[in-house]
Order: sequence, then structure tokens, then C-alpha cells
Amino acid sequence: MGRYVAQRLMLAVLTLFLVTLIVFTLLRVVVPLLYADAVDLLAGEYGRNDPELTRRLREQYGLTASLPTQYLTWLGQVLRGDLGRSLFNGRPVAHEIRDRLPVSFELGLVGLLSGLLFSVPMGVLSAVRQDRWPDYVLRSLAILLNATPGFWLAILIITFGSLWFHWAPPLDFAYLHDDPVRHIKIMLLPALLIGLTPSAGLVRIVRTQMLEVLRQDYIRTAQAKGLDGRAVVLRHGLRNALIPVVTVVGLSLPGLIAGTALFESIFTLPGMGQYLVSSVGNLDYPVIQSTNLIFATLIVTANLLVDLSYTVLDPRIRY
Repeated sequence: MGRYVAQRLMLAVLTLFLVTLIVFTLLRVVVPLLYADAVDLLAGEYGRNDPELTRRLREQYGLTASLPTQYLTWLGQVLRGDLGRSLFNGRPVAHEIRDRLPVSFELGLVGLLSGLLFSVPMGVLSAVRQDRWPDYVLRSLAILLNATPGFWLAILIITFGSLWFHWAPPLDFAYLHDDPVRHIKIMLLPALLIGLTPSAGLVRIVRTQMLEVLRQDYIRTAQAKGLDGRAVVLRHGLRNALIPVVTVVGLSLPGLIAGTALFESIFTLPGMGQYLVSSVGNLDYPVIQSTNLIFATLIVTANLLVDLSYTVLDPRIRY
């Protein structure tokens, strides 16, 4: 087990290194060839008429050095915990991420937990009541939710809420430590909407896995011994059916955190997604590279934790 963990950690470090290299190459080589670079956007019309201004900006931001030197300089800063400063507002990227990452993490985590609280019981009920009316209703609901984009529902809720009930989400964001009640009011609706789409898929996965487990010999043996039906389903069936669910959940959390940009824009939340989208429009190199590194770290960490959790759920699994 220890050897496996060490190998996975080495692979994780290599993966993160490749991510930084690919993102750096795309930003500093491919995008300038196809579109423009950050200095061109910063200088604007003045830069086109004043090449000296463009040259000074490139020297100021360290863009006159060779590409390997720029990459190694940025990587060395990251290893020291310095993510640089935004090219457009001069603010430290680390401070911005420190303020914004908890918002996106809370949004994705609460959305995932709300989806789990809905999908796992509904999937178990659908499997236990197979081919009966609860099964048909829950499967139809799962298909409907899977086909309904959460951001579309968010737009509808805001639009019709303002027209019919004179309601709109608060525009001024409040952090949890400043105003807990206002914070919950702001975050609850987008978090629930984010969890809709993954919960629909999880209902079907839980149902499929539970049906497969409930047909196993050890389940029939437990039933033949006279164990309570609820204990057979929850203690013996659900635990073994959760392995694929844990995989999906573990790999969904980073995606939920990274994919909150639409909801953060709709509800004006100061999260990582909105920060990344605005920085891409400005070609803000330090912000784009740092946020991508954060998201990649979350995904790699989630992969590792999911693999290690298998032995907890099923002691038969050994690496």
C-alpha cells in the first residue's frame, strides 16, 4: 500500500508539471500567434502607435526573456508560494485565490452533498421497488433533471422571480464569517442548482449498482438467515454498491468547483470560475496559470483519494 501511494504521488507531481508546461506553452506561444499577447491588450491603441511603450511593458513584466527562462522563473516563484501579481490590476494572485477559492469550493461541495442526499436514497428506493411505480417515477425524474441545464433553471428562477414575486438574488456578497444568515441565503440556491445535473446521473448509477448487488449470493444468504430487510439493503447491499458512486463523486467535485463560472456570473459570486473567465478575456498570464494549477491539483488529489477509499469500502480490494 505504501509503495502504491508513493508511486501515485510521483505520478501526481509529474501530471501537475505537465499541466503547467502545457498551459504556459498555449498562453505564451500558441495564443500570441493566433490572436495577441497580454502586452498587446494592455497597451491597446497607444501600443500600436508607440512601440517604445510596448517594449517597456514587456520589460516590466519580464516578457523579454526567453520562454524557458520565463517558465522556470514562474515555476520557481510557485514553489516558493508566490503566484505573482495580476498584469491588469497589480493585485497578488495568491490573495485573490485565497478569497475566491472558499466560495467556489463551498458552492461545489454543497451542491454535491445536496445531490448525494437526493440521489442515493432515490437510487436505493428505485432499485428496491424495481419495475413498480416509484421506480418509473424516479427514473423519469432522473432523465428530466439530466436533460435540464442547471444554469437555465437559474435564469428562469431569477427572471420569473423578479416578474412575479419581485424577488432577486442579493447583489452584495457576504462572507460566512461576516453575516452567516445572509451568506446562506446567497449561496443556497446556486448550490442546489449546481447539484441537480450530477444527482440525476447518480440516481441511475446507484440504482444499477444496487440491482447488481442485490442479486448476489451473499445477499440471498443474508435474507435466508432472516436478517431485517432494511439491514440487508443498507448494511450489506449499499456499502458494496457505493464503489462506483465514490468514483463518480470524487471525480465530480473538482469539476463542480471548476465549473461554477456560469453560476458565479449569474448570481454575481466572487469565486474562482468568474476570476478565471475574466482573466482569460484579458490574457492575464499569472492568473490563468495559477488558477489552472489549482484546479489541476484538486483533480489529481481527488483521483488519489478515490483510489485509496476503495479499500475502506471493500476490504477485498488490495493494491
